[in-house]
Amino acid sequence: MAKKKQIGQRQSRQRDTILQAIGEADGPLLAQTIHEQAKRRVPNLGIATVYRTIKLLLEHQRIQPVVLSDGQTRYELVGLGHHHHFRCRVCERVYDLPGCMLSISDGAQLPGGFQVEAHEVTLIGVCPGCA
Repeated sequence: MAKKKQIGQRQSRQRDTILQAIGEADGPLLAQTIHEQAKRRVPNLGIATVYRTIKLLLEHQRIQPVVLSDGQTRYELVGLGHHHHFRCRVCERVYDLPGCMLSISDGAQLPGGFQVEAHEVTLIGVCPGCA
């Protein structure tokens, strides 16, 4: 069995719980949401620990930031593959959408001489829970 790569100087229950909260989410999470979810498992978890752990996870390229049109930074695991997001305008949760809905590929040439290097799509509407 392969040994899990350690992040930082030492492994901790708090760090594991924060990474688990991010990994179990349906989409990228705000730091405050990560704190709320991780605190269910580690009641004495402080928000400062969440921010320090986010910084460490970013440095070790285990998570990546996601900034949507609302300007707030959320975090999701690295390696999810190309996907888009759906943001509910009622509850403001963000969900991962599988795959790509666009027929425009990276490297495509658009009318007017625009060359596509990459794309990001965020759909906005009402999630099933709020509908």
